[in-house]
Amino acid sequence: MNNHLRRAGATSLALFLLTLPPVSAPQQNAPQTTPAPPQSPQDWPRYGGTAEGNHFSPLTQINRSNVTQLQVAWTFDTGEEGGLQTNPLILNGILYGITPTQKMFALNAATGKLLWKFDSGIKGTQPDRGLAYWSSGTSARILVGVMNFLYALDAATGKPISDFGDAGRIDLRENLGREPASANSIYLTSPGIVFEDLIIVGGRNPETLPAPPGNIRAFDVRTGKLRWSFHTIPLPGEFGYQTWPGEAWKTSGAANNWAGMSLDPVRGIVYVPTGSAAFDFYGADRIGDNLFADCLLALDARTGNRLWHFQGVRHDLWDRDFPSPPVLLTVQRNGKPIDAIAQTSKQGFVFLFDRITGESLFPLETHSYPASTVPGEVAAKEQSLPAVPAPFARQHLTADLLTQRTAQAHRWAVDNFKKFRSDGQFVPFSVGTETVVFPGFDGGAEWGGPAVDPNTSVIYVNSNDIAWTGALAVSGNESTSRSLYNTQCSVCHGDRLAGSPPDFPSLIKIAARLNFAQIVSTIRDGKGRMPGFPNLTAEQINAIADFLANGQSKELAGNGPLPPTERYHLTGYNRFLDPDGYPAVAPPWGTLNAINLNTGAYLWKIPFGEYPELAAAGIHNAGTENYGGPTVTAGGLLFIGATNYDKKFRAYDSSNGTLLWETILPFAGNATPATYSVNGRQFVVIAAGGGKDLKSRSGGVYIAFALPLVADTP
Repeated sequence: MNNHLRRAGATSLALFLLTLPPVSAPQQNAPQTTPAPPQSPQDWPRYGGTAEGNHFSPLTQINRSNVTQLQVAWTFDTGEEGGLQTNPLILNGILYGITPTQKMFALNAATGKLLWKFDSGIKGTQPDRGLAYWSSGTSARILVGVMNFLYALDAATGKPISDFGDAGRIDLRENLGREPASANSIYLTSPGIVFEDLIIVGGRNPETLPAPPGNIRAFDVRTGKLRWSFHTIPLPGEFGYQTWPGEAWKTSGAANNWAGMSLDPVRGIVYVPTGSAAFDFYGADRIGDNLFADCLLALDARTGNRLWHFQGVRHDLWDRDFPSPPVLLTVQRNGKPIDAIAQTSKQGFVFLFDRITGESLFPLETHSYPASTVPGEVAAKEQSLPAVPAPFARQHLTADLLTQRTAQAHRWAVDNFKKFRSDGQFVPFSVGTETVVFPGFDGGAEWGGPAVDPNTSVIYVNSNDIAWTGALAVSGNESTSRSLYNTQCSVCHGDRLAGSPPDFPSLIKIAARLNFAQIVSTIRDGKGRMPGFPNLTAEQINAIADFLANGQSKELAGNGPLPPTERYHLTGYNRFLDPDGYPAVAPPWGTLNAINLNTGAYLWKIPFGEYPELAAAGIHNAGTENYGGPTVTAGGLLFIGATNYDKKFRAYDSSNGTLLWETILPFAGNATPATYSVNGRQFVVIAAGGGKDLKSRSGGVYIAFALPLVADTP
């Protein structure tokens, strides 16, 4: 037994021992402690603001008393469409950002004037949430992902560093232990984290097979050479190998860090949340708990050695991976400070651990859950969730939680709800019957991550609170283009090609919108949330494209039968929406939450977001889906965009959730804001790109706000 199997009722000593599993390499020593590198309070030098990932700034010029005076200080329009999720960096008066197609740029952070721009020549089609910065002496570098490449750019000029990797970049498809490397699908959508002379990265992997393993890797920031690699799907002889079938390390994939990481720079510990293993929803080829999928890992940042781990979901069948970097903070227990780490989940929970030992600082409750009825599948018998704090999203959809927006919508919801299975968390999907996932596949919490005020130990997290459904269907074992679509594409776009817009667009009549070459290109290279499929042959990609364009399933020549491990596929990510397109559950559909992690008690909780047309009809405080996190300041403010439909950027009183200021952006601000100071003037900047509202166009604009300049007195 190790810490991912502990029980809430264990004694304190036993609990402590359970949090100290063997390290995954011969070195047994904890990382040495070193002084933390200096950080200017004027800057926003890392993704999430700090190495600890707390989204916090000590700046106070903009505060509760004057935030209503905020006005636009400057804007920078990238001139591109496609949306933005980027949390920019600001160092020494320069802002570093990304365009929707993954071109890098530097701006004068006080004026928004362009200083340089870098175009790799590759059109980025994936989300890109941020960059990393490294400096030593007079040398400074920007490290950033463009599709499957990691670039090192001169921070002063934007030019690639010629002696880093291959002429300024490394190919992340290489050194994964799967050949050919060109068939691996991996994208650096969340930035790596810098520690000393290392850049530590994860990557986004496919959620269908074949997929490469989600190894956590550290590269030399000067040369690009691989320094260490942690296998999230353990190799023979490594800790956790017994939690998979014996040959799974050769064929299973993912268990990857797509969400980003956090760092204890003093102790040299990097904290890594991992995703689910592929295939997400049917795991007959990966029977067992599947370490280190769905884990929070604590690794020695210098060596990659495992120090401790906690597995949030054993043998995940629901895509319930940890969606954002954890947050490091200090909490009080019995009058004593404890250095802690908080991890939010898609299900709406906050896990809190001692960051050194991995001991849970709130009780964990372990319960038994139903077995799977799908042939070949063996669901985990038990799962553990924290008893405190109470979840920030609803957990069990019942008839009394269905929409009352109109009588017609309510009747529709009641009629359809009767067809579903709704028994709460960890219910395995079945064949032919839709099972409710509540909160939905996209949270609860999502990739924007929470903010923490280190002075109060209050965590602020925005949450989605709508229902989705899922079911499995037989894929068949015939070699047809339809079966190939089922195994590779239906997980997002559904059996009937209807998708779940806007995240998963409908493919019905796709040939009327895209020509054949464009369909092929999108399958091969990906777009938006869709990863590319370099693992498929040209013949297989053409077969799927032909099926989508012509609607006819054809025999595949020479490609063999489908893998038996994918005998079942998800019929699609299905939002439970009423006929008018609104959530079929009662509001709030999105919330903003403040929780005191010293006690686990809620400081406040409010609905978050509006549908403009419903607000105009008098339906306020319904909340909406939201993506992008909050930022909190010592000025007593919480800044957040995130909401999908109202395009608003808001400032709240962080002590009580009172709305103090809001403005409408040109596009929804589905990104985390940053705040910084230049020449004594504080700014708040957010990347606004939209893209999640089918009724609105997308773009790519950075908008900075500040207090009005005071005219010089004579």
